[in-house]
Order: sequence, then C-alpha cells, then structure tokens
Amino acid sequence: MSQIHVPRLVVAGLAGDTGKSLVSLGLVRALRTRGLAVSPFKKGPDFIDAAWLGAAADVPGRNLDTFLMHRDAIMASLKKASAGTDIAVIEGNRGLYDGMDAVGSHSTAELAKLIGAPVLLVVNATKTTRTVAALVKGCQVLDPNVPIVGVVLNRIGTKRQEKVIREAIRRETGLPVVGAIPKLDAQHLPSRHLGLVTAMEHGDLQSALGAIEGAVMQHVDVAAVLALANSASGVADANDVYNDLVKTRTPPASNGPKPRVRIGVLRDEAFSFYYPENLEALEASGAELQSISPVRDHTLPHIDALYAGGGFPEVHAEKLSANQPLRGAIKKRVAEGLPVWAECGGLMYLAASLLQAGTPYPMVGALPIAVEQQRRPQGHGYVQATVDRKNPFLDPGTALKGHEFHYSRLKASAEQLPTVLELERGTGIGGGRDGICQGNVVAMYTHLHALGTPEWAPGMVRACTGAT
Repeated sequence: MSQIHVPRLVVAGLAGDTGKSLVSLGLVRALRTRGLAVSPFKKGPDFIDAAWLGAAADVPGRNLDTFLMHRDAIMASLKKASAGTDIAVIEGNRGLYDGMDAVGSHSTAELAKLIGAPVLLVVNATKTTRTVAALVKGCQVLDPNVPIVGVVLNRIGTKRQEKVIREAIRRETGLPVVGAIPKLDAQHLPSRHLGLVTAMEHGDLQSALGAIEGAVMQHVDVAAVLALANSASGVADANDVYNDLVKTRTPPASNGPKPRVRIGVLRDEAFSFYYPENLEALEASGAELQSISPVRDHTLPHIDALYAGGGFPEVHAEKLSANQPLRGAIKKRVAEGLPVWAECGGLMYLAASLLQAGTPYPMVGALPIAVEQQRRPQGHGYVQATVDRKNPFLDPGTALKGHEFHYSRLKASAEQLPTVLELERGTGIGGGRDGICQGNVVAMYTHLHALGTPEWAPGMVRACTGAT
C-alpha cells in the first residue's frame, strides 16, 4: 500500500455555529492567495457547506462521511482529490466528538483519526475566559488519540479577554492559540432552515468570500496554521482495497464498449444538491450529462434519463410553477417511460403541487402526490434501507445508506403509494417506507452517495436502455 502525504487539517468545533465555516472558508481563500492549491472537504453529508468550500477553492468541494462511505472509499477519495494539491482542508460538523451515539460513532474526531489529520479547534469565546481552557482540555483528555494541535478563538469581545484566554489555554493545555477573531459587524454567511444560503444563490458570492478571507488573514496566523497542517504524518492509502470492494458490489459490465447515454440533471439555484462523485460516477458509467434549469429553460433537450437532485424548490416555487412549458415537457416524457431518479427536492418538483406558506403551486404532476412545506424538520439524519421491490435502477436486496434533511412532507397518507425501500432507520415518506415507484420513476427523500452505493450509477445508465 502507498501512503498519503499531502498536508491536511481538520477544522473542528465544540458545537454547531461556533465559526467552523468562517475559519475554514477564510483559510481556504487565504491559502489560495498564497499561491497554494487547496483540496476542500466537508465532514458529513452536507451539500451546502461543501459547495461553499468548493467556491472558495475554485474546485469541487467533496464530502467525507464514515457512515455513508466505506472507510477505504474515504481514503481513496482523499487521495484522488488531493493529488497534485498543496494542502487538504476538511471542515468538521457539529461538535468534535458528536456522532450517532454516546461513543461518538462517525464523529469528526473519528474521521480525523482515520485520515491522520491534525485538528484545529475553533471555540466560541462569547462571555467566557478561563473556562475555554477547560473545554479545550476536556477535548484533549476525552480521546488522547485525537491529534488536536491548535486553537482559534472566535467572537472575542475585548483584548483583555483574548489575553486571559490565550494564557489559560497555554498553561492548561500546552496548545498554541493561532487566531482570535473578534465579533464581526457584518454577517457574511446568511442562513435559513437547512443551514447556510447556498453558494449558488448568494447575491455577491465573491465579495462575501473576500470579506471572510480578510477577517481570517487579519486575525489568524495563516503561516502557523500551514505549519500545523504540515505536521500530518503519512497515512496508508486503501485505494486498492476499495477498488476490490467496488468490484464486488457493482454488477459486472458487458464485454462491449460502455453505453453512451444522455442523462439530464436539474441544476440551477433551485436544485444544487449533487455530490461531485455522483456526477463523475454517471460519466464513468457511460453517461453524458446535460444540465437543465427548471427555473429558466423552457424546452427539454433529448435525454435518455433524468436525475432530479435536491435543493430548495420551496424557495423558488413561484418561478418553478410559472415555467409551464418545461413542467409539461417533463410530465409528457415521464408518461412515455423516461427513467427518472429523484431525491428530496426532485421528489417535490415531480409532485402534483407544492404548498408553500399556505399557497399551492402546481409542479410537474408526474407523481400523484401533494407536498407541503412545514416549519420544523420532518426528517433529519442518516438513513438505512433495503431495496425490497422491483424498480428500474437497483436490484431487490440492495442495502443502502443515505441521509435526509427535509422540512416538507406528503399531504396525504403514504401507505397506498407503491414504494421500493424498506427503512431500518430514517423517516422517508412515512410508514417506514421511501422510494415512490411509478413507471420508470423512483422518487425518495433519501440522498445517496455514489461512493457508498457503487451500484447506483451503473443502474442509472442501464435504465436508459430503450428510453425514447
């Protein structure tokens, strides 16, 4: 086995909303300004933060998730994406030790140990001083194998507060404080119900990233952070092991050339939740991808299948509904047998209507369902499921791991709908089921990652056979 030697750093926090995104984005931009090529990653299944990191680095932001992906897949992804770059920056999620259970399974800490990445801890210092040292010390003691190497203080109020905290951390933990960011007047990272506003929807993305970079360059010792990343030791690359794993789980290919099919992908400000690996896997399986904007495109190009990913159709419901030509064209092609894989926002768009803020908006109408947006999450977390019925894409018996995060739900009971996924964990459309299957359409609230489900992309391409 070869070794992964790229300098790397995990930016972690004590909880959500402590400043991890601010520090991660600012560091990525500052390192780029120094002339370094950065490979950005987000721990966990989050689409939005990964896209922001990608925008800051000017390359696709990728996810590393020990629940969705086999550990060898994580190593392979890290190696491939960081090849030829100078540093990998991995933004954690939630608190450093927060995972699926009391022992922190699938936490940021576990990922850091797996990939051998030093941890930079971001701490919200609002209304506290020496207690910050106790919190950092607790993180050190809880698992001494987690390589915490430095601290960045965020939301500092005064110079005196900063001085006390710096001295307390030095005395009690021995760790360097490599940055102290004051409370910022401007909000450069606006949020809404699923987290940050997506990078694609931000009105002035480059100005926001520039301001974030400026704050980090002014208040964080970037050279010291780079030195911490350079302290990462080599870690075994399990790429060969992962390749063997994929071969055992992926249906064998024919001896002939790969099929060339055209798969449409709904992509614009309303639909932006796509893992880069999913799109790359479709292309590797023989697909040419055609982007389609449900907001702006009025005609449907020739496609052999449609991939309708997630996003915020509820925010853009009026524009989506007003585009009657495209809605009608998709509904017609679906009735003719077009294979469609839809996840979350895609499911909502294929519905007959979407109820948002009390107003019903007609959608595609390819599925006999109505969806309504709620104020609270209706499904949030990891999903475990088994394909238990025939469908165009995945064989019965296929085990799936995914995630869901949706504020919408079906208005009527889902019990009478034909579905193909039995849930062991998760909410789905309700009643322990997900994956509405009608004709050649499979629509679900569950998001899949191609590195965790290598059967999916070949299944999409196979479903195109015979499509008109």
